[in-house]
Amino acid sequence: MSGSNEPGGPTPAAGPSKGALATVGVTIGLLAALVWAIRPPRVDFRPAPLDPAAEDCPKVRREFVPSNVTEIVDPPLAGLAPQARRRALYRLNFEPCPCGCNQSIASCRVNHPRCEVSRRLANEIIKEVQAQKAPR
Repeated sequence: MSGSNEPGGPTPAAGPSKGALATVGVTIGLLAALVWAIRPPRVDFRPAPLDPAAEDCPKVRREFVPSNVTEIVDPPLAGLAPQARRRALYRLNFEPCPCGCNQSIASCRVNHPRCEVSRRLANEIIKEVQAQKAPR
């Protein structure tokens, strides 16, 4: 019976060879260099606020997302014609409030009713919409 435990027989390798380990190390190093080289720069430029932020609105860092508010209390939309009301709501939902809350004007009116910035802008938008002639 000839086995591998004979005193003069070859001994099996205990693990991967040095050449295989070197190849894996070089490959990992090259991949790391490639990832580092193609990493895009992440510059975060933000414009400075022109008006100071209102004290009534919270300062939350998030991206602006338009809202879907269908009714605001102040200023009331009840006196507008249906088409003018839709135009006003569209603008109120899609224009960001510059008070610092990073919400739409309509959402700021609903969530922060004491915000004077959104109240002033909502009144301006409603006046502009009322002054426009209805398209035919």
